[in-house]
Amino acid sequence: MCCHPALAEAVQVALTLRCVCGLATAEIAAAFLVPEATMAKRLARARSKIRDTGIRLRMPAVPDLADRVSAVLRVVYLVFTEGHKASTGPALVRGELCDAALRLARGLAVLLPGEPEVTGLLALLLLTDARRPARIDSSGELVLLADQDRGQWDAAMISEGELLLVGALRAGRPGPYQLHAAIAACHSTSRAAAQTDWREIAALYGELLRYEPTPVVEANRAIAVAMSEGPAAGLVILDAVGCHPQLGRWPQLHLARADLLRRLGRAAEAAGAYQAALDLGPTAAERCFILRRVSELKRDSGCGPLP
Repeated sequence: MCCHPALAEAVQVALTLRCVCGLATAEIAAAFLVPEATMAKRLARARSKIRDTGIRLRMPAVPDLADRVSAVLRVVYLVFTEGHKASTGPALVRGELCDAALRLARGLAVLLPGEPEVTGLLALLLLTDARRPARIDSSGELVLLADQDRGQWDAAMISEGELLLVGALRAGRPGPYQLHAAIAACHSTSRAAAQTDWREIAALYGELLRYEPTPVVEANRAIAVAMSEGPAAGLVILDAVGCHPQLGRWPQLHLARADLLRRLGRAAEAAGAYQAALDLGPTAAERCFILRRVSELKRDSGCGPLP
């Protein structure tokens, strides 16, 4: 109902996240990589437009659903994203949001059973959430994907996700969520981190750029390229896309740069990138992870305090 076509899709998504899903304005701003004040103004303008133009928020008829599916899928995806890696608060994972997103995705799959992108989104969420038990260690600290105990991954969720993905791809109507799910499947089908097909992942991100030509997708492609062709190749792409003004607010960009710089032996620059991530106020679990990396960097560099 909130995804009314009279509103721009980005506004539909933000308004639904705030008014229906209950996410805080700061959390929505983090998802859109904009300042909280900017998002607050967007939401206020959306409410004013609804009031001033007399838009009626009512359940659309079945023929009108197709015009709203894209925005609804994005809402569910962003709810899950905030749950999978919280942008604020003490916890890295907000399980209640992950569970809510999965319920919504399953509901959409029942409502629109023949829509491959709906199926692709559900597959993506299952394949990603299957890793939840292994993402935090017993002390509450972040565990990187490469270091996770894959025996803790939920095999039933992975099997269901892979089956759904195959069914979606057979429809012959590819889309971004199917590609995201295919990337997640590359990880879930690898028995060990060293066996991950990073070339395939880089290629999938390249295809995803056709649907989502965003700096975030290009940054993720850079990481995949770094894993398949070496850190120098990935850093070239990452530094090029890092000029985008929005990415300066994205902690993952700085963490990725720091990792590549560390692998290239450029310790001082890596420390600066870690500091840039810290300056953005990450969650407690991420902050502990970053500080641990900085400590390791100081130790391994064999020099004094790094900037």
